[in-house]
Amino acid sequence: MNKQRDGQKVVVGLSGGVDSAVTAWLLKEQGYEVVGIFMKNWEGDDDSEYCSSNIDFVDAAAVADVLGIEIEHVNFAAEYRDRVFSEFLREYQAGRTPNPDVLCNAEIKFKAFLDHAMRLGAHHIATGHYARVRQNPLTQKYELLKGLDPAKDQSYFLHRLNQAQLSKTLFPLGELRKTEVRRLAAEIGLPNARKKDSTGICFIGERPFRDFLNRYIAREAGPIKDDKGRTIGEHVGLSFYTLGQRQGLGIGGIKAKGAQKGGGEHAPWFVARKDLEKNILWVVQGHDHLWLQSTTLQADDASWVAASAPAPGPLHAKTRYRQADAACKLDTSANESFHLSFAEPQWAVTPGQSAVLYAGDVCLGGGVIASA
Repeated sequence: MNKQRDGQKVVVGLSGGVDSAVTAWLLKEQGYEVVGIFMKNWEGDDDSEYCSSNIDFVDAAAVADVLGIEIEHVNFAAEYRDRVFSEFLREYQAGRTPNPDVLCNAEIKFKAFLDHAMRLGAHHIATGHYARVRQNPLTQKYELLKGLDPAKDQSYFLHRLNQAQLSKTLFPLGELRKTEVRRLAAEIGLPNARKKDSTGICFIGERPFRDFLNRYIAREAGPIKDDKGRTIGEHVGLSFYTLGQRQGLGIGGIKAKGAQKGGGEHAPWFVARKDLEKNILWVVQGHDHLWLQSTTLQADDASWVAASAPAPGPLHAKTRYRQADAACKLDTSANESFHLSFAEPQWAVTPGQSAVLYAGDVCLGGGVIASA
């Protein structure tokens, strides 16, 4: 047993999934005193069909039993509704497309949960995120790094974490690949070793997204127009669409004379612009249409891991999670906003999503895209 860690209490967010279960096991093996916390973040229509927190808690409790650790069920639903869901609705009503996972990490998992863990006398908290934390020996500042599994790295969703939060956080899975985590879970005999990974936003679950939003946001129908100004359909409300969206537009093809490859009647339609003032949804045919390409963006509500903005210059950025790092130049920066210019055009840069900056494997922070 590691004497440095002997007796140090770590509170692990046990979600019922395999990642957090292996996280708890790894920490216990390293000599920590491990306590599990199951966070309930959504109420209302929580049931097994959509947001299955009841089933997930049973799975988390089964894991705690196998590992021989305590588990506590904590309800953060009020904090989630006030700090995450309310902002989620405000953004959609304003025609933007927010990322609630980013806000949930900053406000719930690494704020409400962290505060609760500290009240329990914890030295650290831990989650099953694929990311890493290290303290820079020169600056003494904590750095957020990508997870070593490029297919699972979740630093994008964690970019709003600050020095105080990172100083108390452990990410044991950051050094592992998902295949290794699954293998460990099976070897240990965890009851959820084969459980399917959860996807999407918990409060929406598997239900149709538009049906969910329609409960909270009024529909205001309007015209769908193409890049030639032709009205080719009707939308159900601009809030229900996002830039780059291909499915669910309800429009067929329009044949273009002399259509090049990527155009013509069989080319798919994509949402390209939203005119809030005139309530027009603009769509284009072809993935590579000029309207879907951006070489610059402006981001607001910036958050920097090191507490201050990086110096202007060459960096890399992601404008969406499932995207390779794109070479860019930080032209202007401040603690509240920044401007990026890209070496290559970026596809469907979407207001409300996060632009996250990197220097190699180090995540510097980011902001909310305001315009492209």
